[in-house]
Amino acid sequence: MFINNFDPVAFQIMSFEIRWYSLAYIAGIVIGWLLCKKIFIQKSNINEKFDDYITYLIIGIIVGGRLGYIIFYNFDYYVNNILDIFKIWEGGMSFHGGLIGVIVTSIIFAKKNHQESFLYMDLVSLVAPIGIFFGRLANFINSELYGNATEVPWAVTFIQVDNLSRHPSQLYEAILEGIILFLILLHFRKKKFLEKPGLISGLFLIFYSVFRFFVEFFRVPDEQLGYLIFNLSMGQIISLIFILFGIILFYFKNENKQIN
Repeated sequence: MFINNFDPVAFQIMSFEIRWYSLAYIAGIVIGWLLCKKIFIQKSNINEKFDDYITYLIIGIIVGGRLGYIIFYNFDYYVNNILDIFKIWEGGMSFHGGLIGVIVTSIIFAKKNHQESFLYMDLVSLVAPIGIFFGRLANFINSELYGNATEVPWAVTFIQVDNLSRHPSQLYEAILEGIILFLILLHFRKKKFLEKPGLISGLFLIFYSVFRFFVEFFRVPDEQLGYLIFNLSMGQIISLIFILFGIILFYFKNENKQIN
């Protein structure tokens, strides 16, 4: 059994704290940007605009992630505490919300430059597992999004939470949604799936959501929500919706039908 008592603050400069979660965001974006620029981008017109696109991407992640958390996970609280919406440093980001933000900003950026939005979304899908991997490691260090109590040999005790042995669900997600998902998408990239814009995005939605749905069985649901319909968590319900969207997107794009 492992004892988790990590400090969520990576280092401090005078009174300014640098947290592991912030470093995870930065690492994911920088490494993803470098991989796209050096390896994944195959069209020169995309490469020329990609640096500008990163700004839209960051805005989409932050705004979408924050609004997603507010709407999906803690709406009642923020309706009564409007100013707290802007206190991002206190935590509260939704991956699914960030994903919607990326989709919206990708469409806006592509239309502005008269390009195919799925060309950008496919690139983001390829490297998103890297950011997810670092993000889940940060969740583990922060002792948040932890798992249910268990007696498995690899159980972790999160000292900042309680003295129970728990599933390290953050690490399950880091492995499945990060490493394994990245390898799966690389495999399909080698099969020339990037030649049909939208296929990689569809596969990302499907595989990420399947992995997320599975891990949620081992993860403690959000305290303010608990389990919802059919004893599923909010994350599982949203994942089912995204699985459906991913299947529809993959079908239409694979059949060369048009989705805008």
